[in-house]
Amino acid sequence: MRSFLIHSFSFSFFLSWAALVAAQYSIYQPKNQVIFGGSALHLTATSTAAATNFTGAAAYDSTILNPPAVPNPAIPSQIPVQLTSSGGIAGLSIPQNGGFFGFSIEMSVSNQVLGKNSSFLQVPFLNLMANIIERAGWVQLTNTHWYLGIPFNTSAPFSLGIVEYGQQILGDRMLGFQAGNEPDLYASHGRRPSTYSQFDYFGEIGVLVQQIANDSAISKKNNMLVVASVQTVWTPESVWNTGIVESYSSSISALAVERYPDDNCAALYPALGEALQNPQDIFINYLQHNASTTLISSYLNSTAFAYQNGKQFIVFETNTASCSGFPGISNSFGAALWALDWAFTMAYSNVTSALFHVGGQNAYYNPFTPPPTNQSTIHQWTVGPVYYSGLVMAEALGPSNASQIVDLTTNIYTPIYAIYENGSPTKVALFNFVTDPSGVSTYTAVISIGGGSTGQSNATPSQVQVKYLLAESVSAKGNFTWAGQTLGNNLQSDGRLNGTLNVTTVACDQNANTCSIPVPAPGFALVFLTSNALRAVSPTSTVTFPTTAQTRHGNTVSIDPSMLATSYGHSGMQDTHGATSPGSSSGTSPLRAALPGALALFVAALGAAAVALRWW
Repeated sequence: MRSFLIHSFSFSFFLSWAALVAAQYSIYQPKNQVIFGGSALHLTATSTAAATNFTGAAAYDSTILNPPAVPNPAIPSQIPVQLTSSGGIAGLSIPQNGGFFGFSIEMSVSNQVLGKNSSFLQVPFLNLMANIIERAGWVQLTNTHWYLGIPFNTSAPFSLGIVEYGQQILGDRMLGFQAGNEPDLYASHGRRPSTYSQFDYFGEIGVLVQQIANDSAISKKNNMLVVASVQTVWTPESVWNTGIVESYSSSISALAVERYPDDNCAALYPALGEALQNPQDIFINYLQHNASTTLISSYLNSTAFAYQNGKQFIVFETNTASCSGFPGISNSFGAALWALDWAFTMAYSNVTSALFHVGGQNAYYNPFTPPPTNQSTIHQWTVGPVYYSGLVMAEALGPSNASQIVDLTTNIYTPIYAIYENGSPTKVALFNFVTDPSGVSTYTAVISIGGGSTGQSNATPSQVQVKYLLAESVSAKGNFTWAGQTLGNNLQSDGRLNGTLNVTTVACDQNANTCSIPVPAPGFALVFLTSNALRAVSPTSTVTFPTTAQTRHGNTVSIDPSMLATSYGHSGMQDTHGATSPGSSSGTSPLRAALPGALALFVAALGAAAVALRWW
């Protein structure tokens, strides 16, 4: 959900995952941001400040909240998990692929995140993506695919340069084109008349479809549009009820929305006059399973509708809270558990892909953050809790493209999911949202396969393997581990997991047909029911990327600090702009006239799928 618009980027690039060639785009300087040159509009640090003195940006915020109280009544000490041994189980989702959990990267930080060009790729970013892709089943990094966005600042006619050039440059790596971003906000933002409605949007899509059909420079015309990426002013159903999908089915590839569970816009934009939210008061909202089930309830009709019409349903942008997230929540271990539960809930509800937003230095919720550029020779990257969620989700779904999810939750503090592949259970996902140092709130999941009420023979194996996602508290900042390995704390990561891999083997009681799995408070356990399930997501060799070129000692890219600023997807931009390429400060890109408006760059691990998306 984005309530504020960014104005005027120009955009031209050719991208493959292993070869990112020079990107050029104009970017406005955002309000209250740390800019590439290292100066800060709201901090006292300057571009010449010593690296060791860098403090204050939201990405490194040190706020630690109190974990919510232990629930009363307490969670059960044992929770039975009954599975069938074959033939599936009632309520399974559609088959999902291991790249379900992706990342949306703000265009204005793409140089900092991805790299300047094919000679200066950001090695930590490649390593971070390789971690997920290896587990999801795609190791080759050339299989990148893209979504681009069609400008909707004008519809008479539409500017289709991005479609023409996108198909010519990206070829079969072009997944589709977003047809408008949050059109339900166009009227309130002065981009359309106050009477602009879902039927007006329907009419514009009709004009767009016809214009694409008449454009000889566009080679592929069918199954390329993504509609409607609404926020919450219009319900998705009110858009589908216009007949848009039936009328333009051959042109539409996917239906989409954007959704955050909350927003911190009052803190970011005091002029709005809205009441501030205290993160401590709302922390509990992220640590109960009903937060995810309530959030997805608005889209159950739409996921069913998409499936019935043979379309994907994509959550194009999400994270803990719009307007950069909340201090103490969005960068805590609780956010890792929340994002993972939210991802499982979406997958179970037949969402086909979800992209978690990556902003700039002033975003609390980043899955990963490069250091400010003038710190890049001294500090490394910061990997946030939401990245761990993506890593775990890749292993939970695996590379088979056949993983189906069922929600077996019986207590809001202990979500439980089973993963079936080709009709057989392969994994169980166990959550514990409670923080209890005493150990009393550690529970035991008692898993049974077959037997019991299933009418099937006992099929519990002699042993299972378990990986744990752990931290000392839901409020912890850093010291997160996945199967004993970590990506370090703030400014410490090169994108590679460090530490000794710890996969716990748990002996089962085949006489009782049970496997008893302890789940600490707090924590998450992924139980591999077969050795093949574990082997499929265990890289035989780690793909990492060496640094083959050195940057300048002071800054990776020599750019006037006022020209390139980090962003987290909001406006509040000043009306001056520059460009990232020498000699381009006037913004004289050959595509400028054809591609007005703001862009964000989306990178999703959908078989190394990347998504570039236009916001207006």
